[in-house]
Amino acid sequence: MTRNWLKILAVVAAVVVAGPASLAALDGFRGTGDLGIVIERGSGSVQIFETTARTRLAQVKGLGDLSHASAVFSRDGRYAFVFGRDGGLSKIDILAGKLVKRILQAGNSIGGAISQDGSLVAVSNYKPGGVRVFNSHTLEPVADIPAVYGSGGELSKVVGLVDAPGQRFVFSLYDAGEIWIADMSVPSRPVITKYKNIGELPYDALITDDGRYYIAGLFGEDGMAMLDLWKPEKGVRRIMDGYGRGEKKLPVYKMPHLEGWARAGDLIFLPAVGRHEVLVVEPKTWKEVGRIPVHGQPIFAVARPDGRQVWVNFAHPRNDTVQVIDTESLKIIHEFKPGKAVLHLEFTPRGEQVWISVRDADRVDVYDTRTFKRLQTLIANKPSGIFLTARANRIGL
Repeated sequence: MTRNWLKILAVVAAVVVAGPASLAALDGFRGTGDLGIVIERGSGSVQIFETTARTRLAQVKGLGDLSHASAVFSRDGRYAFVFGRDGGLSKIDILAGKLVKRILQAGNSIGGAISQDGSLVAVSNYKPGGVRVFNSHTLEPVADIPAVYGSGGELSKVVGLVDAPGQRFVFSLYDAGEIWIADMSVPSRPVITKYKNIGELPYDALITDDGRYYIAGLFGEDGMAMLDLWKPEKGVRRIMDGYGRGEKKLPVYKMPHLEGWARAGDLIFLPAVGRHEVLVVEPKTWKEVGRIPVHGQPIFAVARPDGRQVWVNFAHPRNDTVQVIDTESLKIIHEFKPGKAVLHLEFTPRGEQVWISVRDADRVDVYDTRTFKRLQTLIANKPSGIFLTARANRIGL
């Protein structure tokens, strides 16, 4: 007994001295709740990190072209599915820090989603246009949904792919101006519902965090297309029609990401296409209730989890800056310049930290969201997207 107690005391002492980051090394286990990945587009790899002590844990290489990569997580947070621009779909075990499997499923991909029950992974493709669906455990193909439109049987690029309740995927056809819903209740026989003539060139889309509204941004015209997934029989309706009409248009250097929209309290914040503005929308009526002038063309407008602030980054050539909007006053309360090519922002689940990728400086910075003080810097090879495992339990992420 004495010998056993001495061993226990030695372990406790080691934990006190080493701190929480070493706990996994002592007992051989760890959870996934504070883990995440950052895309290293310069080396076709991802870094795995933890947010408790803000340290790098591992690097996984051999993931191909990650110049426009995104990721989703298995429902237990253990596996990350990374969608590469070259059509690669990679499954990574983030606890083991290794690549489980990688397939080349298309020639040019733009993103993906995981189904409500976690059993299916879908990839949206530019070439060939369409959506391909895979078994999340094995990455074996389950369904192929070509985005065929028009009398000539052309294939459209697919954008804005999200998961929706009811084991559905929703996506937009860029060339066709359509929104499709794929019901995957029987995975090998998807049921497709098509909504045509939604507007010109839908470039990206979002789904609200309750899974009800799917909204596609339109590059070819001012306005957005919205589908109520609770009442899909009512079809698509236009919202925010003409929000830029009558004003001088600016060149668009990079398309904003509508998946980087922000809901804060009773308001929604959207990056405006080709404008130096963030649009403020009232979601009950889906009408614009305000505009916030910002530093440049916004790419991501991301809400702190408590909804008190919205953090915004910008397109080239003004991409060295981050601005913080107070959601009560709708004023910019803080601005700072992390460095050239700020590409992505990701909050920890309770919002005490924000992780920011600074591509041209080859680093990821971590900031305290209360004091705006930089807490940590991690070296990374041309970092872009940052994804935390907390996304595993959120619709559309």
